[in-house]
Amino acid sequence: MIIIIPTVKESFKNLVANEQINHGLEFIKEDHKRTVEEQIQMTEIPAPPFKEEIRANNYMQRLKDLGLQDVQMDEEGNVYGIRRGTGQGPKVFISAHLDTVFPEGTSTKVTEKDGILYAPGISDDTRGLAEVLCLARACQAADINNIGDIIFGATVGEEGAGNLRGVKAFFSEHDDIDGFLSIDGPRPYQIVYLGTGSFRYTITYKGPGGHSFGAFGVPSATHALGRAVADIANLQTTENPRTTFTVGEIKGGTSVNAIAEEASMNVDLRSNDKDALNTLTDKFLAIVKKAAEDENNRWGSDQLTVTIERFGDRPPSSQSKDDMIVQTAFEAIQSIGKEPILSDPSSTDANYPMSIGIPSLALGRGGRAGGTHTLDEWYDPTDAFIGVQKNFLTLLGLVGVEGISQPLLAKRNE
Repeated sequence: MIIIIPTVKESFKNLVANEQINHGLEFIKEDHKRTVEEQIQMTEIPAPPFKEEIRANNYMQRLKDLGLQDVQMDEEGNVYGIRRGTGQGPKVFISAHLDTVFPEGTSTKVTEKDGILYAPGISDDTRGLAEVLCLARACQAADINNIGDIIFGATVGEEGAGNLRGVKAFFSEHDDIDGFLSIDGPRPYQIVYLGTGSFRYTITYKGPGGHSFGAFGVPSATHALGRAVADIANLQTTENPRTTFTVGEIKGGTSVNAIAEEASMNVDLRSNDKDALNTLTDKFLAIVKKAAEDENNRWGSDQLTVTIERFGDRPPSSQSKDDMIVQTAFEAIQSIGKEPILSDPSSTDANYPMSIGIPSLALGRGGRAGGTHTLDEWYDPTDAFIGVQKNFLTLLGLVGVEGISQPLLAKRNE
């Protein structure tokens, strides 16, 4: 738990007592059906990794229809528009991610049974996309005079090999953002304020290959790979900070009676601590190189080589639970009568801006969900509007509302 400072308490006291703000909260409740309908519509627009463009164009049009200013798609494929503030308050970017984990060709048709929605991607993160739109509509319906600027948008490349490419590109092009909120996560009242870092590698061994009998005596790519996997499996890591590894995919060889010419593996290394992740990486890379050396030495050869490619880099990142952005989200959840959950570290879009010093959170979506990243993913929209309401209050608490509350989030460059 955290101790909420008086400034935050006073701000939310003013917000929840205000008729205009309550109109916005009531609008979100009344907008529930439309929000779910949009969620279904967008789920049925496939957004495989690196192929989010069709859904992105659809989302961009929805942002335009909301009357946001400067709606655009950047070169990476992110889409966003701005609701300008009335003063010199902080600028906050609030988004969800467009991409899903499911490959091209996966059916995303939504079905319903007993009030539960089923489809790949119905929750992660299509529900987040729908909630961002609802938040923008609520600001419009309640005629909110936000002091700081709000950028409403959607990012690409959050999942898997996407490597946070969308959010990295956005922040490389915008140096005036003071805070970031990602609507992502299955628990409505969770606050993710710490980021789990990960490095992902493709390791490829190549040798001369040959017939299993006729060419016996040359180094084998699969044997080298096996040596590496065995030693990786014996690595020792710490529980605190939590540090993990896995060999996720293996490929290689052409036939049962052929010495493998090529073999590869994809490896995931994770930690909540930068130093621990770097230490694990050093040990891992030493194993990978030694496996090639050992396989060559076994046959008195120098023909086998190893190629190391890092295709994933999500930085570990952290903030204090007493930071203003965390306090604001915490009090927003309490203001609607719910119990906030300070989540364990996770890997989200918030990792990157957090790692470069921008106050950032991932806030849970409304409703209930399960089967994430499976074909049986499901979503229960019962009372899901409550999750949107707490994000509405969080957002307004950060940027401030003219005549009601001053911004709780500071401008970074002042």
